[in-house]
Amino acid sequence: MTARQLSSAPPATPAGFVIGIPALSRGNADRSEDLREPTRIGQEWMRARVLTVAGNGTVRLEPGTGRLHTTDALAVADQPPSGAVLLGAVDGVDHWAVRGEVLDGAGLRQLGALLPDTDAGLLTTATALLTWHAAAGFCPRCGLPSTPTTAGWSRICARGHEEFPRTDPAVIVLVYDGADSIVLARQPIWPAGRVSVLAGFVEAGESLEGTVVREVLEEVGVHVTDVSYLGSQPWPFPRSLMVGFAARAEPGAPLRPRPGEIEEAQWFDRAAVRAMIAAENEAGTDVDRWASPPAASEPSAAASATVSSAIRTPGSKAIGPFTSSKPRIWF
Repeated sequence: MTARQLSSAPPATPAGFVIGIPALSRGNADRSEDLREPTRIGQEWMRARVLTVAGNGTVRLEPGTGRLHTTDALAVADQPPSGAVLLGAVDGVDHWAVRGEVLDGAGLRQLGALLPDTDAGLLTTATALLTWHAAAGFCPRCGLPSTPTTAGWSRICARGHEEFPRTDPAVIVLVYDGADSIVLARQPIWPAGRVSVLAGFVEAGESLEGTVVREVLEEVGVHVTDVSYLGSQPWPFPRSLMVGFAARAEPGAPLRPRPGEIEEAQWFDRAAVRAMIAAENEAGTDVDRWASPPAASEPSAAASATVSSAIRTPGSKAIGPFTSSKPRIWF
């Protein structure tokens, strides 16, 4: 299955849930390793396009189109400049990203759900790679300075130690009771009224499913079973991969929020979730804006958008307004 086919097919899950393709998983550029061959890069540079990304992650859009603004490669340099990263090829044309000045721009958090599929994928990759390079200037094995190589997909030091971009996996979990209710919780640092599904980082030596069981038990004191994969989404803030699951708990199981980590947690039925979404919209805050949470490295800071995704529970109708086909950043 190609990336383009994947981006148009909603994932099916053993639990019977159906979700829309996460907004940052819609990319369909060709990311083949073969594109990074040095001779080929030199030959294709004259036809390439370059995306400029500011140090704070912002980019420009083409006026009136909602598309990323890119520049002819030869207007940037005669060859790929140091620090440039090859994002992939779109319709046979290489697309690169470089650091540079951007005025009046916006970043991935603001644009990810609004951009077309191809552009969303390009900006996600650019954000991930450039953020990694900014933090990986020295070899983790010997401490010597390292330089980019392989079109920006690795770094190497004078001793030949090669390093590749790191990705920190995290799980995000829809805990449901097998019927009509889900668990939503809030962290102490969040404003009153903001709720989220549960999330946490995968620990060393741990499976994704094991992380789901542990995190739910740690955060709200509930044992879960029937752990089912829903989908995944890159989350380069700074370098996570959010892996979505559904897990079943006993109906009405008492919730025991972890002190200092979870301020409160409750079971919410469909009617309550519908009411929350309606209140957001009546207040003039479109529920889609849940897709742009405050900056934070904790994956759960991004989790509130899950509730606005297209979620169907087994044997039931869709939960009210969650059925919009508009892509959302649901992690």
